[in-house]
Amino acid sequence: MSNKFAWIMSPKADWDDKKELITTALESGIDYVLDCEDSENIRKVGNFKIISPEEDADIYLVGLDGEGDGTLDLKDNLNESADLAKATEAKNSGKTVCAYIVITDKLHEQLAVTLGRVVDYIILVATDWTIIPLENIIADLQKENVNIIAAVTNADDAKVAMETLEVGTDGVIFEPKDFAQIKDFANLIDELSTESYELKDLTITNVEPVGSGDRVCIDTTTMMKPGEGMLIGSYSKAMFFIHSESLESEYVASRPFRVNAGPVQAYVMVPGNKTRYLSELETGDEVLIVDKEGKTKKSIVGRSKIEKRPLILIEAEYEDMKIRSLVQNAETIRLVDENDEPISVSVLEPGMKVKGFIDDSARHFGMAIDEQIIEQ
Repeated sequence: MSNKFAWIMSPKADWDDKKELITTALESGIDYVLDCEDSENIRKVGNFKIISPEEDADIYLVGLDGEGDGTLDLKDNLNESADLAKATEAKNSGKTVCAYIVITDKLHEQLAVTLGRVVDYIILVATDWTIIPLENIIADLQKENVNIIAAVTNADDAKVAMETLEVGTDGVIFEPKDFAQIKDFANLIDELSTESYELKDLTITNVEPVGSGDRVCIDTTTMMKPGEGMLIGSYSKAMFFIHSESLESEYVASRPFRVNAGPVQAYVMVPGNKTRYLSELETGDEVLIVDKEGKTKKSIVGRSKIEKRPLILIEAEYEDMKIRSLVQNAETIRLVDENDEPISVSVLEPGMKVKGFIDDSARHFGMAIDEQIIEQ
């Protein structure tokens, strides 16, 4: 499942009530607002992206007071569309552009597809939710570099929109009515944006110290629970499930925000089914927290701490694949065994099984590709 998102349309209310709803949206992770009246006030509330027809908008909007919302008549020859002309001019001037279209008939559906080949975002509005031709538009634009957004009124409709044709729209936009509704949308986005990885049981074949090296601790902005950690390894196609430091120890206090990840050259799985080198991570970067069932959630790196520490080599097998990786040689560093229990690297022995992820794809610059790459 790709990352989904939600935008809000500025609610029709006086500024005090509007401010409270917009602030709640920001606190819930929704920071894009379609607004044609209060952009200056909204920017004072927080770091929002404003979608509007104003020239200084973060995302330039076409379609309001145009053919998109029915203000102007739409001609059969879509090449003569005024909205298309405005969108093309804005794109050519370097703007990020969003088109707004109310789908009332087949011609407006065709306008949506035409504009979708030009703009960065397209908002689809239906007078009757049940007849919005999402399937047609998604199918026609699936190879285009455009984000499709459905205008909805509740979380149930949002879920339908973002799961249509299995791919679904990239996002939804709604006018917030109350705080509970905003939370419902935020929770739905978290649920639908979750990536999942099938964890396998890897059989340990060798464990041995290899000397010292620069290792990375990833301190996140998330308090992890027992059973959570990250996918990390020397091979991009095969990673070990490294447990967080969320467990108490007789040696050190728990650090539930931390994963003692491994040496600087190792890979870590990040959102979008991509990998990063541990040495690249900086404050503000995104990483994936994984639980023992392979479900994930995004987290932000609070800091990345690199220190010279003794390392240990872990070798394992899965079917005919040999897997090797390095971690810090310390009893507080844990993997997860076949029974989903954390296990210290200090007690690992050949024959034991630990959790890991085996990828079908090779990777180039962190992105999965269909290519044979040998890692050893």
